Amino acid sequence: MKLWDKGISIDKKIEQFTVGNDREVDLHIAKYDVRASMAHAKMLHNIGILDASELEQLQTGLKVLAEDISEGTFYIDAQFEDVHSKIEFELTKQYGEVGKKIHTARSRNDQVLVALQLYYKDSLNLIQDKTEAFFNSLLKLAETHKEQVLPGYTHLQVAMPSSFGLWFSAYAELLVDDVYLLNAAFKTVDQNPLGSAAGYGSSFNIDREFTTKELQFATLKYNVVAAQMARGKSERTLSMALGSLCNTLSRFAMDICLYMSQNFGFISFPDELTTGSSIMPHKKNPDVFELIRGKCNKIQALQTEMLLITNNLPSGYHRDYQLLKEHMIIAINDVVDILDIFDYAIQQIEVKTIDLNDEKYQYLFTVDNINTLVEEGMSFREAYQIIGKQVQDGTYEPDRSKQHTHAGSIGDLCLEQIKAKFPKREKHP
Repeated sequence: MKLWDKGISIDKKIEQFTVGNDREVDLHIAKYDVRASMAHAKMLHNIGILDASELEQLQTGLKVLAEDISEGTFYIDAQFEDVHSKIEFELTKQYGEVGKKIHTARSRNDQVLVALQLYYKDSLNLIQDKTEAFFNSLLKLAETHKEQVLPGYTHLQVAMPSSFGLWFSAYAELLVDDVYLLNAAFKTVDQNPLGSAAGYGSSFNIDREFTTKELQFATLKYNVVAAQMARGKSERTLSMALGSLCNTLSRFAMDICLYMSQNFGFISFPDELTTGSSIMPHKKNPDVFELIRGKCNKIQALQTEMLLITNNLPSGYHRDYQLLKEHMIIAINDVVDILDIFDYAIQQIEVKTIDLNDEKYQYLFTVDNINTLVEEGMSFREAYQIIGKQVQDGTYEPDRSKQHTHAGSIGDLCLEQIKAKFPKREKHP
């Protein structure tokens, strides 16, 4: 069944290519299509297109479909082009002509738009919840290990003293920036496009304010052309926000892989969280963090894909938009899984005590020692030259007594302030 069927048979090869795997992908947005159809049916009743009996039939039928979707018994078989045609078919099969009225005053264009916007909203709520859980885990680890020194590096060379508390809370505070962008993406998709139809509105006197309130959107995408042009723009914004989050997660995963290696040996994990080698029995491979790194890097590339698919498209609907759904949905599912496994694993991290007497950390405190001379009245340049000469002639002896006390340093992590920065917002169901 095709909603655009005019009694003309389409070439099977063309049909297979144009439909693609929409049936499988559309299962992810099926419940949102049903939800939007319920709101649309109520609106059609309010403006006199449906009578009370017809509305009751459609609402009953849509509730049954919603239960089927929830229970996993809903499927879209090959005779249907997409979820929209499947839902209309089921309503028509059950209620005859009444089922055929559900598509009045809308198009597949605004139908998929509103379903996707609702799906994106739910997904962003879920991702923010999981990001906050991960954020809290990192702050807890920062508090637990705030006294444990960790060598700091620049250019992968030993640089200055850091701490595990500083390391954990650094990534926690970076997540705050990522949530700012997730919230911006949420605001972008929290606009109701339903009623834009094929992109130019409808001659029916529809009530778009009603469906906006019914579907709990914050506002309406008023201009019908703008509503259609938002498809692609929403995906670009969302993929940018996901990419930012994944950049933070990927860098953290890389640190973990580095710090687990024998050359660093700063951290470890229980054996059951690592994998082995088929020929080297001593191996404890950080596969989970390598996969997090790889998946996150892949997701960071998604924004480029969204840009290239939609770049320079003229106004109005184009079938190119169909290609946005699959990888966007896959990325969302991957981000949820990554946050779950990262939070699960990081809570089991084993932080090791680092021997600062090891020769390779000999120069970790040179900057602190320069600062001591400055506090005693010497100019910074002269102090730098004195410590530098000691390093060059092999007479340097580190003084580890210097304390870092300013806000955000080893001695003052500002964990409560960082926790307070995590953005809060009202969540819409």
